Amino acid sequence: MRIVISEFMSLDGVVQAPGGPEEDTDGGFAQGGWSHPFFDEVVGGAFDTALKDADALLFGRRTWQTMAGAWPERAGDPFADRMNSIPKHVVSSTLREDELTWSGTTLVPGATALDRIRELRAAEGRDLLVMGSPTLARTLLHEGLADELRLMIMPVIVGGGKTIFPGDGALRPLSLVSTAISGTGVHVCTYRAGDPA
Repeated sequence: MRIVISEFMSLDGVVQAPGGPEEDTDGGFAQGGWSHPFFDEVVGGAFDTALKDADALLFGRRTWQTMAGAWPERAGDPFADRMNSIPKHVVSSTLREDELTWSGTTLVPGATALDRIRELRAAEGRDLLVMGSPTLARTLLHEGLADELRLMIMPVIVGGGKTIFPGDGALRPLSLVSTAISGTGVHVCTYRAGDPA
């Protein structure tokens, strides 16, 4: 499986709490919901395509808890039905098996997460999709485990917050394989790991 990271991102690289004010307030973050003015058919289509191309989802604990609290009650919508039926993996050192209330979720213990993620990546199948989960995404990029980035870069500067990019000074070349621009000015860019051709 390919590991694909899909993120709503501000121009200054912030991915924290694009969906709402209470989504993630770590560090006193007060700009939650910043993506809403830019969401349109192009952005929604990119999000939908990423899910359709996936055979499984991979989350960090906080994003999984947010999603698990939202999607099960939206049954009946094709996108929600896909979110609820697809296999899900959540990396956590604190969640217990009995807390995995979202159907189809498997716990990946934090202590063995990288080994398990490497096993999943080596398995047959299409994409293993990471949505949000900035700490997990940053670790995957740091470890060279991300095969593709699908970034929805929105025309807004948030002024600080969580990012997915490692801060270790290492050079990580990417190849731009597709781009589209929405009517609201969002650049939907797909990058693959490796030197440009």
